[in-house]
Amino acid sequence: MSAGTVIVTGGAGYIGSHTCKALANAGFMPVTIDNMIYGHEWAVKWGPLVKADLADSTALDAVFGSYRPLAVLHFAGFAYVGESVTAPEKYYRNNVAGTLNLLDAMLRHACRNIVFSSTCATYGIPTATPISEDHPQQPINPYGRSKLMVERILCDYERAHGVRHCALRYFNAAGADPGGEIGEDHTPETHLLPLIIEAALGGRPYVELFGTDYPTADGTAVRDYIHVADLADVHVRALAHLLAGGASAALNVGTGSGHSVREVVNAVQRVMRKSVPTRNAPRRPGDPPTLIADPRRATAVLGWQPRIPDLETIVSTAVRWHASRPGAPSGARPQVEIKCTT
Repeated sequence: MSAGTVIVTGGAGYIGSHTCKALANAGFMPVTIDNMIYGHEWAVKWGPLVKADLADSTALDAVFGSYRPLAVLHFAGFAYVGESVTAPEKYYRNNVAGTLNLLDAMLRHACRNIVFSSTCATYGIPTATPISEDHPQQPINPYGRSKLMVERILCDYERAHGVRHCALRYFNAAGADPGGEIGEDHTPETHLLPLIIEAALGGRPYVELFGTDYPTADGTAVRDYIHVADLADVHVRALAHLLAGGASAALNVGTGSGHSVREVVNAVQRVMRKSVPTRNAPRRPGDPPTLIADPRRATAVLGWQPRIPDLETIVSTAVRWHASRPGAPSGARPQVEIKCTT
């Protein structure tokens, strides 16, 4: 018996599609709404796909009216930091105005639970690490500001209309479905791990190391890499929390430990048994030396902990996905067992 229907905006994207699989495994029927600008039809395997934009209120009403969802999981949003600086109007229109349209459709159809895909970019340059949810939110780019605006809108909609929410502030999503059914595929690709894998497979001449003079152990930036399946799991838990009447919350989602860019390169080299060419490059403006989550509140509120916390296993899932794609060189698959903690 189905646990109910859930609308997943952006469900044809990287994190959204992995979450649709987790929802289906938990007994829910995920209904994806995606405008397919960055989404992939092949990634929608566990429920219907509705090709629509959040700016289209008529389409939203049709979906809500047809499926009568228990809740919304909201991933739809543009997420390229550099682009947000040069085209802020695109980010505010899509990420903020699109969310307002979605929330108003929820009100019209008496749907009052939403899990929101937020980001650690709402914190800006951290003054202390690991970063807790109480750290000041001072984003330094329109992408981060658009996500913070939505967080504040959600609080206002709760006070005015009783819409409860969980805002999940991700750190660095990485890896691919351990079952190999779906994975990461962005155009353009900006995430570190797939760029390294592509260089190892010969698809690009080198990987640029943006900043080699940070005050870190090896001079490169340190980030908290969270496996995409663990992100999917925390969304299902946040949904269950809201459906059980739990209070709204803003929660960090990370492992609580960090790895430098060089450590990620070395992990890919170990898994693939291949050399990865690198090139030193200047720091990118606004890149902090270290971003590490304090995820204890998510554990306390949702009972959640990462099941794939070690870097090498995260890397191995990504390598298996990329090496299995059409055109990948033969013999590229790693020989690393994919382990999950219980």
